Amino acid sequence: MAITVATWNINSVRLRLDMVLRFLQEKRPDVLCLQETKAIDDAFPSKAFAEAGYRHRIIRGMKSYNGVAILSKLPLENVGGHVWCGKDDCRHVFATLPGGIELHNFYIPAGGDIPDPVENTKFAHKLAFLDETRDWLLRERRPDRPMILVGDLNIAPLEHDVWSHKQLLGVVSHTPIEVEKLTEIQAAGDWIDAVRHFVPADQKLYSWWSYRARDWAEADRGRRLDHIWVTPPLKSGLQRAEILREARGWTQPSDHVPVLVTLDGGIA
Repeated sequence: MAITVATWNINSVRLRLDMVLRFLQEKRPDVLCLQETKAIDDAFPSKAFAEAGYRHRIIRGMKSYNGVAILSKLPLENVGGHVWCGKDDCRHVFATLPGGIELHNFYIPAGGDIPDPVENTKFAHKLAFLDETRDWLLRERRPDRPMILVGDLNIAPLEHDVWSHKQLLGVVSHTPIEVEKLTEIQAAGDWIDAVRHFVPADQKLYSWWSYRARDWAEADRGRRLDHIWVTPPLKSGLQRAEILREARGWTQPSDHVPVLVTLDGGIA
């Protein structure tokens, strides 16, 4: 049976609950991974999602910042989340889907504005987080392990994942050191970029547009910060991918839009 997995940095799940419910009704993914939920667990709108058919969930939240969640129509097993860099700041959650697929939802630190780990502790934290993630994957890697990694990785790695490769080389999210470390993570798990599997690397592709733009659509100065990766056992089952650009134009939108991938999940 095919399954559709979606990821979305929603930038406050309570503020944009109606928007998420609209998305679930229109696109009907089997699993939705959220980042930047900005709600403690007791304040998470679980009832609304259960009524929409997403009765299975794992959430890790904190007040006003960060927070991740997996909402699913399918049962979730072996749920949990890791602590990175010694900070329990709710940036990772995982679960096992039917068919034995291990799903990981990440919210990697943005890194601030200055791409220098000496001058900017937020950037130093981001680089350390990336290194820990790489090392963890190297320990956990098995060639036969079906895994999906999704989330706001806060890095646009390819030249055409940003509106101007040349102008953004010195801007956090597209600097060479960030791209290098994300590439190391990808290599550590033998990950396949599921969206670029369908969209050639020489085509512009974005999932985020800044709030600072007066007209985001006209300026179209985007970046592809949101990703879905799969391990080799799932590559042959990839069926389609979508970035829901129009969601950036919804009322009171997140600056990120949903990314969806459909694949053969091996579920009988």
